[in-house]
Amino acid sequence: MTNVAFYNILMKKVVLSLIIFFIPFIVSARNDTIVVSLSKCVDGDTATFIYDDVKMNTRFLAVDTPETKHPTKGVEPFGKEASEYTCNALQSAKVIKLEFDENSDEIDKYSRYLVWVFVDDNLLQSELIEQGLAKVAYLYGEYKYTDILLEKEQKAKANKLGIWGDYEEEKDYTLYYVVAVIAGLIILSFIGSKNKQLKKINTNLSKELKKLIKKL
Repeated sequence: MTNVAFYNILMKKVVLSLIIFFIPFIVSARNDTIVVSLSKCVDGDTATFIYDDVKMNTRFLAVDTPETKHPTKGVEPFGKEASEYTCNALQSAKVIKLEFDENSDEIDKYSRYLVWVFVDDNLLQSELIEQGLAKVAYLYGEYKYTDILLEKEQKAKANKLGIWGDYEEEKDYTLYYVVAVIAGLIILSFIGSKNKQLKKINTNLSKELKKLIKKL
């Protein structure tokens, strides 16, 4: 390798290192909301944008869409639909804004910026949740739009949209247990009024009944 070639390679590495080093300072100087352009759509919840001529790899805050490119999970159900929805929204957007949440880390462990994504003033995370193409996830603080997302998620579950097609709400069986214990107490009171052992069982059941009632 000639000295010139070696010098060119070295300079490229230096420039690349400087860009990577200064990106946090460039973005930290921004307002909480910045206007960006799309560089590349990756999947349902990640994309690369351009801000001040610098590429920003981003991860959409507080949501998780099914995988399409995971090395072990492969393509999950509705992963393709989520990816297409996000890509279509970003590619057809007139204005894309990224908003940083003061209660969230700015960058994740993969050096991606954690952001709220607005497409023509519509929150993309909210749209994905509403369509049943994402779930609320990775909440490590009181994020700004969490309540909106959780409300949309409940509606998507109730309507069994997208990923919630086979969703069944968990049932609370506490009331059934209470009824069963009361029935047991009534039976024991009839057949064991003079039996010390049964009285002890009766007392223990009464204690458990009080605990169950407190949970209601």
